[in-house]
Amino acid sequence: MTVVLLEALTFGLGRLADAAAEAGRKLVLFTGNRDIYRYELGTLGPDRVEVVDIDTTDIAACESALRAIPDLAGIINSTDTWALPGAELTARLGLPGPDAAAVRVLRDKGAVRDLLYEHGLTRGRPVPVMVAEELGFPLVVKDSSGTSSRGVWLVRDEAELERARLEAKDTPLKGHLIAEPYFAGPLYSAETVTWQGRTRLLGILSRQLSPEPVRREEAAAFPVAFPETEHAGLADWIGQVLKAAGHEQGFAHTEFVLTAEGAEVVEINIRIGGAMLGEALCRSLDTNVYSAMISMALGEEPALLTQKFNEGPGVAFVLAYPAAEGVLKGWSGLDRLSGLPGAPEWYPTASPGDEIRHLTDQRSCTGIVLAEGPTAELALHRALAAAGGITPEIGS
Repeated sequence: MTVVLLEALTFGLGRLADAAAEAGRKLVLFTGNRDIYRYELGTLGPDRVEVVDIDTTDIAACESALRAIPDLAGIINSTDTWALPGAELTARLGLPGPDAAAVRVLRDKGAVRDLLYEHGLTRGRPVPVMVAEELGFPLVVKDSSGTSSRGVWLVRDEAELERARLEAKDTPLKGHLIAEPYFAGPLYSAETVTWQGRTRLLGILSRQLSPEPVRREEAAAFPVAFPETEHAGLADWIGQVLKAAGHEQGFAHTEFVLTAEGAEVVEINIRIGGAMLGEALCRSLDTNVYSAMISMALGEEPALLTQKFNEGPGVAFVLAYPAAEGVLKGWSGLDRLSGLPGAPEWYPTASPGDEIRHLTDQRSCTGIVLAEGPTAELALHRALAAAGGITPEIGS
């Protein structure tokens, strides 16, 4: 029996291949750009994942190719961009999967915030960007269906609002522009799995951002050690949030801010977390969380929903950005990693010769350093120390 992966996140393919093999399933990756997965495909044997090169933005072509697979049992979609196409394809083919109408709402950040407001789970509603001033400053202007921090502007005054409106005119959008309140405080994300409306909080990830106004993601650590009572409260809260938003099945990566007045959702991503978060979950929970993707694609309750976890290490990762745009020549300092605590590992997201642009968001990340520690805090210290010795070298 075959399970098809409709595109994927940059990392996690190896874990998925392991999960598919354990379940006795063949894993096939549909992709319009296999270069995205060059690191993991380079480490996997040719028999682990079959790659089909296809325009994954052409849903009719994907449907035809899927129907040609005689033993197709399920479809996995672990990305934001292909969430709705994936849900529509499972519906057309009569395969298990989330409801397409629910996914359509969940991919609209404005619609989600409206639902949360109606259920008393947020203090602010979105407004059209042309009347953003109604919210008061600071505020956030964003693409309603954006990903990877693209199409997001932190706006602190009238001048920055005008600048955001002008820049948005030249920015490709996946949805439409909305304005939302800006919630101040430390940023986290709740990592959850949901099956038939039952949600389990797997843990909370800390998020470190660059200074305002860019707010680029710089580092993260898992799991954050909240006091027991506060952790239980957050678990109950995230269950209410996902229920109100209509999320009934699958992983969710929900970014939230702990403000002085309590938790506020930034956005809900109906997928496993990106960068190295999937790997962090696997290591810290001492289980292959990607097995849940295989189970849910087959219409089966994932063991992850109820299984008892062994206590693994804290895991942290730091993103390596260049200081300037240009052509990546390579990195200095990688040879020093083996001598540092935390067993730091290097995961490249770019290759020498790539042109690096867009320094204000994750598109300019050239690689990720991952390290372990007895706690998330100590893992983060080790990851930061390791990443501090790595310099992306840029040429013209």
